[in-house]
Amino acid sequence: MSASRNDALVARLAPFDALVEIGVGNRPDVAAALADRGCSVVATDVYDQSVPDGVRFVRDDVTEPAADVYADADAIYARNLPPELHRPTLELAREHGAAFLFTTLGGEQPLVPVRRETLPVGTLFVADDTGPE
Repeated sequence: MSASRNDALVARLAPFDALVEIGVGNRPDVAAALADRGCSVVATDVYDQSVPDGVRFVRDDVTEPAADVYADADAIYARNLPPELHRPTLELAREHGAAFLFTTLGGEQPLVPVRRETLPVGTLFVADDTGPE
């Protein structure tokens, strides 16, 4: 993901106080930047991952989520979220009253109702409008 896209994503997500990133993988740069801006950030993945100071890591699977991981989230976000995880992540966000924002790989289209926001490179899909604009 390009620096300009990351910067735009961080700027869009920073108004949320508490965020959970789904599928952080080996790309904790957005989570780290949000933590640097004073956000509380939990990064999740189905595999153990290293994250920088200021970001808490929890091994979790959105298809069988641990509710406590998401309980305080204002927003749940994901980068390059596979289509098969769109619905389970939306359900999780709705269950916890959190906004759900995500990007997809290449030309993949979201499988849930969304509003589209243009980033410098690509599109941010907003499935839940329950947070700061």
